[in-house]
Amino acid sequence: MGRTSDDAISTLTEEECWDLLARHELGRLAVAVNSEPDIFPINYVVDGPRVLFRTAPGSKLAELSANPRVAFEVDEHDDTFGASVVLKGVATRLELQREIDLADALPLTPWTPTLKYRWVRITPVSITGRRFDRGPEPDRYAASAGDAWT
Repeated sequence: MGRTSDDAISTLTEEECWDLLARHELGRLAVAVNSEPDIFPINYVVDGPRVLFRTAPGSKLAELSANPRVAFEVDEHDDTFGASVVLKGVATRLELQREIDLADALPLTPWTPTLKYRWVRITPVSITGRRFDRGPEPDRYAASAGDAWT
C-alpha cells in the first residue's frame, strides 16, 4: 500500500481492491434511473476480474439495458481502520445459457426471499481503493499570538 504524505490514508493496489471485494458479499450499485442517479444495495460474488449479481425485472434491470455504465462500491471497517473500493464498469445481462449455467454454479443466493433469475456481470473499466487509519481527530486550529480575534 502506498502511503500518502499524512500517513493516515493509503491507496490500495488493484490486488488489494479485489481481495476486499472477495471478502464481502454486500455492496452498493450506482446507476442512472430516468437520468437521475440512484443507488441499490446488492449482494454479489466476485468471479475472476468481474462482479456478478442476480436481479429481478424492474427499473434497475431496465436502466442497465439503457445505460450500462455503473459504479459499484464496497466498504469495510473496524475500530482501527476503514477501507473503500469503487469499481467503475459496464453492466451486462447474461444471455447465453452457458454463461448463466456457469453463474448459477457460483456461491450466491439472494438475501431477500424473492426470485431473482437475471444475472448481471460488471466488467471493470477501473478499480480504486483507499484505506485509512482510524483515530482521534487532530487539533483543528492552533491559536497564534496576535490573532485578530483577540
